[in-house]
Amino acid sequence: MFKHDLLNGSFIPPADIRQLRDLVRYHTKLTAYTTGEKNRAQNCLTVSNIKLDDVFSNVFGKAASAITERLLESNEPFDVKPYLTKGLKASPEEIQAAVDGAMCANQAEKLRIIRSHMKSLELCKLNLESEILSVGEKYLPQATFVMTVPGFQSFSAFALIGEIGVDMSVFETSRHLCSWAGLAPQNDQSAGKKKTTRISRAGVYIKPLLVQCALAAIKSNKHPEVKKRYQALKKRRGHKKAIIAIARMLLTAIYNILKKNEPYNAELYRQSDKPPVQCEVTVEQAIFILQRQGYLVTASA
Repeated sequence: MFKHDLLNGSFIPPADIRQLRDLVRYHTKLTAYTTGEKNRAQNCLTVSNIKLDDVFSNVFGKAASAITERLLESNEPFDVKPYLTKGLKASPEEIQAAVDGAMCANQAEKLRIIRSHMKSLELCKLNLESEILSVGEKYLPQATFVMTVPGFQSFSAFALIGEIGVDMSVFETSRHLCSWAGLAPQNDQSAGKKKTTRISRAGVYIKPLLVQCALAAIKSNKHPEVKKRYQALKKRRGHKKAIIAIARMLLTAIYNILKKNEPYNAELYRQSDKPPVQCEVTVEQAIFILQRQGYLVTASA
């Protein structure tokens, strides 16, 4: 069970959850390293006047990778048609024109090193994913329920459990969980006027995960309640705020799923928990709350 500190909002999860969380966060770091290497590889092609990004949606796909390998073998002109696959939108002539460049020896060697590093990173990520699934096997029943939520798959379900655990009793309501994850608007107002409705900077790991799942959920037609809610919010508030609202909606549903041990249904995210009628706090916690409201608290004589 989590230990919750109201003064700083920190959690001390059990050892197995901590291990799962650390593995998932390391996987996130490796993904960031891979993205950086992809950007460097793209830069090598760009400075050599090889514009694969103009004709391929994925420069690291099957056809584009085969053409890149051929470019590294020799700088001499070659026919790209044997390397093309079905379903490409660009014509062979356009692709042929895109590879009409020259790569110097230094850039070619740099690109070889980058591609070798990317392969090593992918192998590390696969081994790490296997370890994550092994450590998270204990929480497979809860992960199975989370996978019923729109936009969630096996890895994202274990990643979420690694961040919030499976015991929802540490959060009084779903709103507390959303606030802890950094998905709730800030309550910054003075004299009855709201200064900002920006979300907080909390949840540096869980927030991007939920946003990615929300982006996947709005593209699917299997759950029209998610797509319709996004489209309605987008018209009034814009894409970014609409996506945050969808992420908050999914996390609310997950809170009720883990609390009740039942699969996703369209009504779970609509369940709004009322704040507790009585909430007991210690003297230190009460002083902290008053100080945050701007009060100067002094010790009584």
